[in-house]
Amino acid sequence: MTIVKSNIEDRLNKEIALFFKKSEVKKFHFEIKNNISYDEFLTDKMLIIIAIRAGIPYSLFDLIQNYTPFSDNDWAGFLDISTKSLHRYKTSSDHFFKAIHSEKIIEMAEVTKVGLDVFGNIDKLKLWLNTPNFALGKLKPIELLKDSYGKELVISELTRINYGILV
Repeated sequence: MTIVKSNIEDRLNKEIALFFKKSEVKKFHFEIKNNISYDEFLTDKMLIIIAIRAGIPYSLFDLIQNYTPFSDNDWAGFLDISTKSLHRYKTSSDHFFKAIHSEKIIEMAEVTKVGLDVFGNIDKLKLWLNTPNFALGKLKPIELLKDSYGKELVISELTRINYGILV
């Protein structure tokens, strides 16, 4: 698992660096250092805003999707599109997601990053996301991820768990 995870992380780092070198991103007149990593990207709100406005390319989404614990059906639900539409993005090699979809993709990447920091592996995170949670109104955390307020509740709960504050 760690070899596969490391490989995906390396590919994410390369894809993020390539994304920010492209001319579409440069039109935002924000100085971006060379070879930005995936983790640096997820912690820099200005870079996130630029990525949302430029649109996430399918190549980056595909790597993020493989890094997260979410299925195609989950992603279709988060993006509010059909699984057929999601698969259509794959066939268009140079396709970029709209800003609203790009924002949701990054939000799910953030949830995954925080969840992996807390639980240490994707299987434990997936189990937690799919288990009803008393602190979240007995809902499964994954059920709250469709909107940004729910995502914030999930991240807040993950942060509390990380600090040992259990409700």
